[in-house]
Amino acid sequence: MAASSINFVEVGPRDGLQNERTVVSTADKLELIARSIAAGARRIEVTSFVNPTRVPQMADAEAVCAGLPERAGVTYIGLVMNGRGADRAIATGRINQLGAVAVATDKFAMANQGQTSDESVEAAKAIIAKAKDAGLTGQATIGASFGCPFEGEVSEARVIEMARRLAKAGPVEVALADTIGVADPAHVTRLVAAVRAAIDPLPVRVHFHNTRGTGLANVWAAVAAGATVIDAALGGLGGCPFAPGAAGNVSSEDVVYMLERARVSTGMDLDQLIESSAWLTDVIGRKLPGMVAQAPRFPQVS
Repeated sequence: MAASSINFVEVGPRDGLQNERTVVSTADKLELIARSIAAGARRIEVTSFVNPTRVPQMADAEAVCAGLPERAGVTYIGLVMNGRGADRAIATGRINQLGAVAVATDKFAMANQGQTSDESVEAAKAIIAKAKDAGLTGQATIGASFGCPFEGEVSEARVIEMARRLAKAGPVEVALADTIGVADPAHVTRLVAAVRAAIDPLPVRVHFHNTRGTGLANVWAAVAAGATVIDAALGGLGGCPFAPGAAGNVSSEDVVYMLERARVSTGMDLDQLIESSAWLTDVIGRKLPGMVAQAPRFPQVS
């Protein structure tokens, strides 16, 4: 493996919940965040500052921020798509890092944020600059890095070129997002290695969905290729309202189990994640897709 440890980002409160039909209360979102901190998460995507008519689950973004626990060493991330969203996030006084998204194809960029792919890169760069001006940090994610729901295959050269442009804006990292879960480990290995070389010394972050059952294999391939920051969502919740067929994120407890068993440190407490997954199942009202929480504990503790 290229790394003996990774930085873990819990995205359940935002990407995990945004596509759920069951309206989750602000109180339950804050409980999810508190449980994530208790389990070891030190970077948490807590909400998004987007049009509530398009993503109703995120309509309480300011209320969530108002209730965030004061915890030293915890970075709260707010996803924003434009300057207006960035201003809202900054105004809360509780967001530490703005998450910007650029999309690798025009059709998905238009569906996701009403702009072309190139326009989304410029918007992401402007968001990072705005974060810095406010004394915060910014991150950049390239959506549909491995495939697009509208245009199909995505050129690796296109993603690498976007990563170079975004890196010049000075984000804390550049993320490759498999928004619709079409990546395979060989593709992940190639693209992570190429982007890592293109943006060095910035870290590569990865964000995988398990739509076709390859999510965990892709996490493994990414870490082996040098990615050092991994997104996951408790219970495997997630999906994108603007990407037809997108299913859940890789499950936090599944990712932690796999990496910790392989002696790659995540800083996370698996038992607490499993307990929280059971709690979240009750909140959502259905069985969650994460596997480790459904299996017998291993090894058994006598």
